[in-house]
Amino acid sequence: MNIQKTIVAKVPVVNGEVQETGDFELDGVTFPAAEIPVAFMDPADGEGAIFPTGNLVDDLEVPGMGPLKATLINAGIPTVFINAADLGYTGTELQDAINSDSKALAMFETIRAHGAVRMGLISDISEAANRQHTPKVAIVGPPADYVSSSGKVVSADDIDLLVRALSMGKLHHAMMGTAAVAIAAAAAIEGTLVNLAANGGKSGVKRNAVTFGHPSGSLRVGAEANQVEGRWHIEQAVMSRSARVLMEGTVRIPGDSF
Repeated sequence: MNIQKTIVAKVPVVNGEVQETGDFELDGVTFPAAEIPVAFMDPADGEGAIFPTGNLVDDLEVPGMGPLKATLINAGIPTVFINAADLGYTGTELQDAINSDSKALAMFETIRAHGAVRMGLISDISEAANRQHTPKVAIVGPPADYVSSSGKVVSADDIDLLVRALSMGKLHHAMMGTAAVAIAAAAAIEGTLVNLAANGGKSGVKRNAVTFGHPSGSLRVGAEANQVEGRWHIEQAVMSRSARVLMEGTVRIPGDSF
């Protein structure tokens, strides 16, 4: 309801009960569980065009930084993608490298504010403080070896690109589900910064799935992109999450309701 999207989740059920246990491992979650494929249907619906500026890559004017190459996309959640190298990063950074740097956090917030204006989410950067939840800001880079926050070694050979995303002013410990949808959508469209990072900078390479490295490990996401009347359309973006029973309870229904 909060993002006005339809999400189809395929939940494994055994003997009428949700199957919680399994061997699917999701980096950032401490234990294996059953796999739940999740499909975000028409992920740009409710937020307007996938590319609000009409461009796959924009020159985003940010004071003190000049024009930054950016992919501004509405899919899953409005997201501003920037090349990590353009900001002096590699894309292998963990939380402390950014969250303990007040200047870096201020820089990312400035980028976010100007991205929000460019995407039409706000009319002036002064309004950004009252719209902290969107857009998200993410940096992307080519694959590289690194050690995740859990101590797991992530090999460049096992991923297609690196992504680090900020949420509510801080670098996320893994990757937000809605931002993963944005990554899947952008990777599927030839020429975006995400697609270029996944293809070694080569343009014109079509992809329907990528595995990206994040601070806690890696995640595989997929999407199919096509153009309808000159505008990009994502039918659905798919990823897997792990099962976990969060709560159980009782619903009391008045006896005279039937």
